[in-house]
Amino acid sequence: MIYQKTLVVVTGPTGSGKTDLAIELALRLGCEIISADSRQMYRDLPIGTAAPTASQLARVKHRLVGNLSLTDYYSAAKFEEDVLALLPELWLHSDYAVMCGGSMMYIDAVCDGIDRLPTVSDANRAAALAVYEQGGLDALKARLAEVDPQYLATAPDLNNHKRLVHALEISMEAGVPYSSLLTGERVERPFNIIKLALNPPREVLFDRINRRVDAMVEAGLEAEARSVYPYKTLNSLNTVGYKEMFAMFDGVMDRETAIARIGKNTRVYAKKQLTWLKRDDRVIYINSVEDAVAAIKHA
Repeated sequence: MIYQKTLVVVTGPTGSGKTDLAIELALRLGCEIISADSRQMYRDLPIGTAAPTASQLARVKHRLVGNLSLTDYYSAAKFEEDVLALLPELWLHSDYAVMCGGSMMYIDAVCDGIDRLPTVSDANRAAALAVYEQGGLDALKARLAEVDPQYLATAPDLNNHKRLVHALEISMEAGVPYSSLLTGERVERPFNIIKLALNPPREVLFDRINRRVDAMVEAGLEAEARSVYPYKTLNSLNTVGYKEMFAMFDGVMDRETAIARIGKNTRVYAKKQLTWLKRDDRVIYINSVEDAVAAIKHA
């Protein structure tokens, strides 16, 4: 079914040039941009998250940038809710809205819907995290073997403690296994969705990432990381750039190693983003704003 309003998604791996392209595209379409970057939403992290600059924000209005404090709890489900509430407002002034970012789970939540999961209480969130903090991955797996053996058997990454903690806290909150709540059903949205992705040659992408890391360090990443160091255990800071700086502050690695590790981990993250995108046959790969305009015209 063809709808009147269209959400244009601009995504791709970190460092691929999404922000600049999305701005040029939004100017051509006469619309605003919604950020789909789960870390650019935190207002205290502009350097390490490569948040849009003041000049970029002046060219096109961005939504969901710098709107959260580090202590705010946020999720893909909340992002879906916020974007779906925001889109009708944006569509009062344009038939288009551009959503730009590389947080793939957040993008999928808006485009395809997300399973309805209970909001986890502070008590259960703390209890699930305590299992990991006190006993590590082995304790987490043992607890999940009791409450949700199905998830434990099918989890894509048993070394990702964040996912295991999340499965445990949801199971505790719902009183049923987390896996039993996952339907994986795609929701039909009452608007058009066009998913565009940048995918530059690997050597070009990695060079861009390396230069971006150098630029972040030059711009003051270390000072920014020191300013938020007291909050280092928060989920909002469990991200590339800050984790390596925190390790340096803790004496785990020297400065040169920390900076090199940021580049390496960013490249690894970019490859994971590309792997995620390959699973979606709706993605249209582009190299320029002209490609984007042509894809929208022929969609």
